[in-house]
Amino acid sequence: MGDRHHQDLNGAYYGPSIPPPRKVSHSHGRGGGGCCGCIGDCLGCCGCCILSVIFNILITIAILLAIAALIIWLIFRPNAIKFHVTDAKLTQFTLGADNNLRYNLDLNFTIRNPNRRIGVYYDQIEVRGYYGDERFGSSNVAPFYQGHKNTTEVGSKLEGQGLVVLNGGDRKDLDEDLKSGIYRIDAKLRLRVRFKFGLIKSWRFKPKVRCDLKVPLGSSNITSGFQFQRTKCDIDF
Repeated sequence: MGDRHHQDLNGAYYGPSIPPPRKVSHSHGRGGGGCCGCIGDCLGCCGCCILSVIFNILITIAILLAIAALIIWLIFRPNAIKFHVTDAKLTQFTLGADNNLRYNLDLNFTIRNPNRRIGVYYDQIEVRGYYGDERFGSSNVAPFYQGHKNTTEVGSKLEGQGLVVLNGGDRKDLDEDLKSGIYRIDAKLRLRVRFKFGLIKSWRFKPKVRCDLKVPLGSSNITSGFQFQRTKCDIDF
């Protein structure tokens, strides 16, 4: 019995063939070492690296600029510029039946720079006249530079005629102003300014200034005795 079992083990094998051992190939694809396996993947990986570096550089620059701005603010401690309308003369403000407005308005402003170490470049000053929500005229002031702790006087003249269509509320206000001889006119200034910190000049800012005025018509000023009052303007950066 034992000999028979031994013969079975040493005899020929007639079962299915045994496959040869599989050769292991080392792929250099995504799971392999190096940048990437193929040129396309390599370019993709390198592109991601470049974008990451650029992003980090931009973040660093933004942080440095913010720190520099904070340091400049702490050193110079800037104060807001102050605008006042010191005088206003209205000699004509007539709205015809065809909604054609004829106007003649002279305005004098003072601009105060209260800062000891900061100068201001006024690259553009546009003065716009409004009645209610409707704009009726505009004029420009010549550019200038304003030094430290300085007050500058500027003048503007709004004169002409144009189509002005008032809504119901503004039309009612105009009728009341016509009776009283005192007109509620808004002067709005559109600015382009730069600040000078020593040898450093800032980028350009575009603040908006609004002056709510009550201006007597020339002839009404004599009869009613109302005098224009110096008016402080609001500035919004």
